[in-house]
Amino acid sequence: MRGLRKEAAGRYSRSGIHMIKVVVAGAAGKMGREVMRAVWKAEDTELVGAVDPFAEGTDIGALMETGETGIAVRSRLNGLLDELKPDVLIDFTTPESVYKNVCAALERGVRPVVGTTGMTAGQLDDIREMASGRRIGCIVAPNFAIGAVLMMKFASEACKYFPHVEIIELHHDKKIDAPSGTAVKTAEVINQSRGRFRQGKTAELEKLAGVRGGKFDDGLRIHSVRLPGLMAHQEVIFGGLGQTLTIRHDSISRESFMPGVLLAVRKVMELEEMVYGLENIIFNNCGASDG
Repeated sequence: MRGLRKEAAGRYSRSGIHMIKVVVAGAAGKMGREVMRAVWKAEDTELVGAVDPFAEGTDIGALMETGETGIAVRSRLNGLLDELKPDVLIDFTTPESVYKNVCAALERGVRPVVGTTGMTAGQLDDIREMASGRRIGCIVAPNFAIGAVLMMKFASEACKYFPHVEIIELHHDKKIDAPSGTAVKTAEVINQSRGRFRQGKTAELEKLAGVRGGKFDDGLRIHSVRLPGLMAHQEVIFGGLGQTLTIRHDSISRESFMPGVLLAVRKVMELEEMVYGLENIIFNNCGASDG
């Protein structure tokens, strides 16, 4: 009966399985539109609502380019959550909005799946405590592309043999935060794997302030590029005696993130805590909650 649901906005799955009811925040953005398409097409998810103050009243079908659905975008999240009581909130909004959105969801027993980056360590700690206290699943992932998760996994292995490393992340010019959440997460993973190692012992003279990039813990440098024409890209460059090793991932389409988003939507229903990073879903079978 999947076709019926798509055509008439019904509430049934083909085999009678439970449909995960989803609300998308940031619906009018490019990621929001792609997420809505993925949720709309999936066999076990139901797109019941969308929030975006810049598209209030717009039928979500116009954003997804699927035809009219009868579901209008709303401007306020709290009222929509109270009314619809969804299972999951997917958030692809802004660093200014995401924290309050996640808190609003957790307070109502709604499970957040968060792709928005830019939250502080303190905010993540608050969310972790709130999710655990309420025994509600929450997944925060700097990157939902499976290839990006593998890039971080490979980097965590390579740094054991090549401890000297720098990260270059490249994104479209509309991305607000820098460095990207993926770059920060990669740096965290590397520092955890390479142990006590202080990089960059040689004194440096920057003739142009910041030209060497931002310095992460233990001297690891991160460089951010923002240009039109880019999507989401990252290089992890390792240097050793007489050789270098580069691990690179490129997302050339926002579709690359959708398998990871849908995986997170399904897995978050099984959790009773916050999980930070998709790798903890893929490699650890939800066995870790800390980034």
